[in-house]
Amino acid sequence: MKKPVQSRKLFERAKRILPGGVDSPVRAFQAVGGSPLFVRRASGATIDDVDGNRYIDYVMSWGPLLHGHAPGGLVRAITAAAKLGTSFGAPSALEHQLGERVRQLMPSMERVRFVSSGTEAAMSAVRVARAFTRRDKIIKFAGCYHGHADAFLVKAGSGATTLGVPTSPGVAAAVAADTLIAGYNDLWSVEGLCDAHPNDIAAIVVEPIAGNMGVVAPTDGFLQGLRRVASAHGALLIFDEVISGFRASAGGAQAIFDITPDLTCLGKIIGGGLPVGAYGGRADVMEMVAPAGPVYQAGTLSGNPVAMTAGLWALDRLTPRLYKELARRGAMLASGLADAARAAGVGLQVNAFGSVLTPFFTTSPVRDYESALRSNTNAYAAFFRGMLARGIYPPPSQFEAWFLSAAHTDVHVRKTIAAARAAMADVAKQI
Repeated sequence: MKKPVQSRKLFERAKRILPGGVDSPVRAFQAVGGSPLFVRRASGATIDDVDGNRYIDYVMSWGPLLHGHAPGGLVRAITAAAKLGTSFGAPSALEHQLGERVRQLMPSMERVRFVSSGTEAAMSAVRVARAFTRRDKIIKFAGCYHGHADAFLVKAGSGATTLGVPTSPGVAAAVAADTLIAGYNDLWSVEGLCDAHPNDIAAIVVEPIAGNMGVVAPTDGFLQGLRRVASAHGALLIFDEVISGFRASAGGAQAIFDITPDLTCLGKIIGGGLPVGAYGGRADVMEMVAPAGPVYQAGTLSGNPVAMTAGLWALDRLTPRLYKELARRGAMLASGLADAARAAGVGLQVNAFGSVLTPFFTTSPVRDYESALRSNTNAYAAFFRGMLARGIYPPPSQFEAWFLSAAHTDVHVRKTIAAARAAMADVAKQI
C-alpha cells in the first residue's frame, strides 16, 4: 500500500477550517491512531483514497449502503430525478410513495414524517411522545446512541435509578435530568426506573439491535418485556431502527422479534445513501404532528425529491435472497475473524446479526455497554492498522458495527479473513 501522503496533507488543511479536521468525530481516527484516509471515489464494495490505494470497505457509510457503493441503477435514478429539480420546498408524489412503501414493510408505521437525519428523527419522536403522554421523562439505555440531540447526550449517574448527567458541555443539567438511564438487556433496571418515577415516563427509547456500542443483540424476552412495561406504565415504546431498519430484515428488527412499537425512527437505507431520516408510528400519536396537530416540526429539505427517489430504488430491491446472502457472508466473516484470533492466541468475541458484526477484543461475552467497555481498545487499534495496511477498511473504532453489502462477494470475505490472520498475528506480538 502507498503511504497516505496526500491524505495527511488534506487532513492538515482540513484542520484549519473544520473542527478537528472532520465533520463527524469518529472519522478523525483518534481511537485507532494515525490520521484519516481521504476518499476519492467508491464503487461496489471498495473505496479508493486520494493516494491511489483501494480498500474493501466495511464501513459502507455507516450502514445505509445495503446495495453497495454507487450501484448503476441508483445512480441513473437519482440523475434522472435531479434533472427534474434538486429541491422543491413543496410537496411531491415521491414523498407519499416512499411513505407507503415504508408502511408496507413496517405496518406499525401508520403515519410517517420524513426528515433529513436520524438525529432529527429521534428528537422529533421524543417530542411527540412527550406531547401525547403529557409527561417529560424518557428512558434510554447505556451504550445506545440516538443522535446528538441534548436529551440523548446523557450518561448514567451513580446507580441504575439515578437521574442522568450530561456527557457533553452545552447540554443543560435540567435537560439531562429528564433522561433516565437503564442497562441494555436488563429489564429489571427498566422496571425499577418506572417504579421510581410513576406517571412521569413519556417513552422508552431503544435500539432493538444495539449497534453503537458495537453490535449487541437483545436477549430472549428483553424487547417483549419492554413492550409489556411500557404499556403497563402508560409510556410509549420507541424503536430506534436507524441502523436495523431494512438491514436486519425487510421489516426491520420489529418484524424479526414480532414487537409492535408505538413509534419508530428510521434513517440510513431509506435514503439509499443520501441524507434522509423518518419517524412514524400509530396514527393517533402521529396526528399530533403539525399541521395535523400542535407539535411543531419542519424542515426545508424534508422529503427531498432526489433522496426520496434513492429511497424508493433501495427499498424496492429488498428480497429474501438478498438477506439470505448477506447473512451467509456475515456468518462467514464472523467465523473467519474468530478463527484468525484463535490461531493467534488473541481473545476475541465476535457479535454478529445478519449483515452486521463487531469483533470485540475481550474473552468475555458482550451483552451490554459495561461488558463492551471491557474490550481491549489498544488491541483493536493495532488490528485496525494491520487491516488497513492490507487493504481492508474496518470501522475506526472498537465500538462500531461492520457492515456488509450486496456488493461484497465471497472473494472479498476470503481476502478479509486472510488479512485478519496476519493482522491478528501482529496484535498477538503487541499484547
